Order: sequence, then C-alpha cells, then structure tokens
Amino acid sequence: MQANEQQSILTIALLAAFADGHKADTEREAIRRLAETLGHESGGAGLAQLYQDVLLKRVSLADAVAGLTDAGQRQLAYEMAVCVCDADGRQSPAETTFLTDLKTRLRLDAAEASAFEREEAAVLDAADRAAPLAVPVVVAASTAQAAPLDAALDAQLDKTILNAAMLNGALELLPQSWASMAIIPLQVRLVYNIGKAHGVELDQGHIREFIAAAGVGATSQYIEQFGRKLLGGLLGKMAGRTVGGLGRAATGVAFSFTTTYALGQVAKRYYAGGRVMSTVLLQETFQNLLTPAKQLQAQYLPQIQAQAQSLDMGKVLAMVRGG
Repeated sequence: MQANEQQSILTIALLAAFADGHKADTEREAIRRLAETLGHESGGAGLAQLYQDVLLKRVSLADAVAGLTDAGQRQLAYEMAVCVCDADGRQSPAETTFLTDLKTRLRLDAAEASAFEREEAAVLDAADRAAPLAVPVVVAASTAQAAPLDAALDAQLDKTILNAAMLNGALELLPQSWASMAIIPLQVRLVYNIGKAHGVELDQGHIREFIAAAGVGATSQYIEQFGRKLLGGLLGKMAGRTVGGLGRAATGVAFSFTTTYALGQVAKRYYAGGRVMSTVLLQETFQNLLTPAKQLQAQYLPQIQAQAQSLDMGKVLAMVRGG
C-alpha cells in the first residue's frame, strides 16, 4: 500500500470518528495507533498534520476517496468507517448521513456492500437482544458489598474469562469483516456475567461505561482491530493472494485475546472488591494484567486457531445472544 493510500484510509477513519461532532481523546489515540500499524509517518509531524488538516477542513471526504483506486481498498475503507460509527452501539443521524455519502462516493460493489451491512447489522441486533440485562442495582460505592465467592466459583470465573478471550482471539482469524463487530458485545456479556456472579445486575450502558473507564474504548478497539487485520491479511486478499492464518494470528489474536482477558480479570477484582476501585486504579490494574495475558495468548494460540476453524456466522450470533 502506497503512502497516499494509507493517508486516505486514515483520513476516512478520522472523518468517520468525528462525523457526530465528537472528537474524543480515545478516538484520536486509536487513529494514532492505526497509523503506526499501517506504517504511516505516525510518530510526529505526519499524523499531527493529518489531524490538523481534517479538523480544520483542509482535506475533504472527496480528497480521501480520490486516493483509493483499488476496489478492495475502497471496500475496506467503508467497512472500517461503518464499524467506527457503530462503536457505541448505533449510528447517530449525522453518522448515517456520513456513511451514505461515503458509500456513494466510493462506488462500491452493491452486493458486497449490502452483504457486509447485513452481517454487521445482524451482530448488532444480536447484541441488542443479548440475554436479559436488568436495571442496574443502585448501590453507593462506599457501602457496596460483593457477594462472597467460594474457591470453585472463583475458578469457574477464571475459566469463563479464558474461554471468552480465546473466542475473541478466534474471531480475529475469521476472514469476514463483521467478525470484529462481535468482540465488544461478547466483552459486554463477559462483564455482565462476572457482575451477576457477585450478585450485581447491570445494564449495557453501565457495562460499557465500566469498559471505557478501564481504558478500553469501543471506537479505539474497532479501529485497532481493522488496522491489524489490514496489516495481517486483507492486503493479501485484495491482491488476489491467499491469506495465511498465521499472518492474521500474529497481528490480531494477541490484541483481542489480551484485551478480553485483562478486562475480565479487572471486572472480577472490581466486583469482588465491592465496586470501590477508582478509575485510575481500574486503568492501572488493566495495564498490569496485559503482560500475563500476552503470555497466556502465546500458550493457547493453537487452541485459538483450532476454534476459529469451527466458527461460523450462526455460532457467532448465538454466542452474542448468549446461546
């Protein structure tokens, strides 16, 4: 991929992230990491200039689209933009307008674009219908008490967290772009189940706030997942070459596995401790858990690869629904 093509994809990602008028720091950080993944001149002036050009409207959507002549790159840019706009669950009217305009400008293959939209919508719908999430229990943080867990149940939670991390790692190996859309709903379910084991009923809004407080932003995850998939295999697919599973494993599995595992362990500690951890402590704990999570990912990589071979759309949707 040429430098101008990288810049076009990054520009479209920025425009999608800011389409609703919000310019969150987490979104900016996600774009920076994506730039590094793509090999863009990301460390300093290059990306800083791109930010400035987008925010000051010195570069337009038309300019970015014009830099993508390959059909595969155009499709990828659209899929990435959709996932960024859907990162918080549903599109705002401004984001829908942006995506409609983008699809028209990219002149995408109608059948391929529609297939992606159906698959992505199915995952979001499954997440919306995910098994009963009750109204959150309102308990003051200073007096919250967690239900005590015996050793057997604690071990079962560890197993649940590991299985969830392996599943999300396996999703990174699937060739379909929609697979990444299932990762965050599955993380939401994981946190819900951990809270429920401690006697706490939570709704999706609270859980997403918890995930963000730990330092795992939804938009950030989607952008990074697509960046890693791009580097790990989609470029080969665009060029008509066979995409190797090992390439994708090296670029994507580690991120999704470690993020999910560390998040689950943080949630277990948070609810076991009565929900009194500060945001700073949540983020520090999450970061400290990434190293052991990476070690586990390397240990379980063969099982993750085997699991990916048995996954299909129906199974993924059932898992998101809680089946």
